[in-house]
Amino acid sequence: MEPVQLMLLKGKGMFYIREGERTIAEMVFDKSDTALTVYHTEVVPEAEGKGIAGELLTAMVEYARQHQLKVVPLCPYVHAQFKRHPERYQDVWAQSR
Repeated sequence: MEPVQLMLLKGKGMFYIREGERTIAEMVFDKSDTALTVYHTEVVPEAEGKGIAGELLTAMVEYARQHQLKVVPLCPYVHAQFKRHPERYQDVWAQSR
């Protein structure tokens, strides 16, 4: 399994993990000047339960921090993790008030 990689083109992007020629996990987002809006996280069934979605989440949050971006977690997985661990993500979480 390869490390998390980033693909970004014209404000649309994804963090992804490949195993050989195959993408086994991805987190899809849009990027603006101030925010990452995360829409979807998916891990292939045979790779589920191995912490791979967490690796994508960590990479995305590190990217947001490095670029001073807020995260709009429309993806159910990301939103659930932000709600479960607000102390870890409060600095990047764009919560509606």
